[in-house]
Amino acid sequence: MKQPKGKYAGIARVGEKGQIVIPKGVRDLFDIKPGDTLLVLADVKQGIAITKDDVLFQQFDAMLRGEDLK
Repeated sequence: MKQPKGKYAGIARVGEKGQIVIPKGVRDLFDIKPGDTLLVLADVKQGIAITKDDVLFQQFDAMLRGEDLK
């Protein structure tokens, strides 16, 4: 199935040690490389979110400068 540009849908299986493999399509889409640091956010009601840590730092920086978040 061809994914729309800028989108990805897939499945990741949790291994015996609780690890998941981020699908190649997602790694390519977000330019995730070995050694990158990812931020994992979890909420029982809302689920799990994973983002590159630099995205969050950019948002914090914009907030501190009083800019609107996009």
